[in-house]
Amino acid sequence: MPRFFLEIKYKGTAYSGFQVQHNAVTVQSVLEDAMSVYFRSKVNLTGSSRTDAGVHALQNYFHFDLGGEIPEKFLYNINAMLPGDIAVLGIRAMEVDAHCRFDAKSREYVYYLYHEKDPFKVDRAWFYPFPLDKDLLDLAAGLIMEYEDFTSFSKRKTQVKTFQCKIELSEWVRGEHGLEYRVRANRFLRGMVKGLVGTMLQMGRGKIREEEFRKIIESRDCIYADFTPPSHGLFLCSVHFPDGYFLS
Repeated sequence: MPRFFLEIKYKGTAYSGFQVQHNAVTVQSVLEDAMSVYFRSKVNLTGSSRTDAGVHALQNYFHFDLGGEIPEKFLYNINAMLPGDIAVLGIRAMEVDAHCRFDAKSREYVYYLYHEKDPFKVDRAWFYPFPLDKDLLDLAAGLIMEYEDFTSFSKRKTQVKTFQCKIELSEWVRGEHGLEYRVRANRFLRGMVKGLVGTMLQMGRGKIREEEFRKIIESRDCIYADFTPPSHGLFLCSVHFPDGYFLS
């Protein structure tokens, strides 16, 4: 049976995360319902990268199997059926063993802060009017790349076999309206980016020092990390696959 990849983006404000949950509206459940109506049969989607409640995505993927061809006007029609905060960007026919989660080599997130009150950023960035030392933030971002065990930045009650993550990029940059934290890794834990951001901000405000930041990481206990950053400042920017993956 042919396999297809869906590339999507969404604003996560109205959803209880990406993956289907019991008695909750999620990006996957809304998309599966629309796809099942469109194809007049149950469509089961497999997601590439889970995002938590309220988190947005500029790019994410699902894959699904379908015993038939994709109609020419599929993109137009499915987008007309979906709410305005979810968009299907493209669809690709893939090999039957292609897997949008296991074949992805890395994911990249960005967390947005803004420092002056702006009603148009309320649900797309975190209003953070406190003074920050950019040099200390840079130091903290660099320290993160020295480690692979991120138990301290994983929410409890998460079902994972390992807390090991390989960080490829960790940096603070000045954006048009405020600071942005960019991080890329082979995998992320539940709540990990928000935990990293919140704890680094404590260092950027001078509330903790380098040695204390290291102790938080090395403690492997999430009670010491700061998970207060709200979800609406977090975006999944991109999912990376091996070179040439979509050319076969």
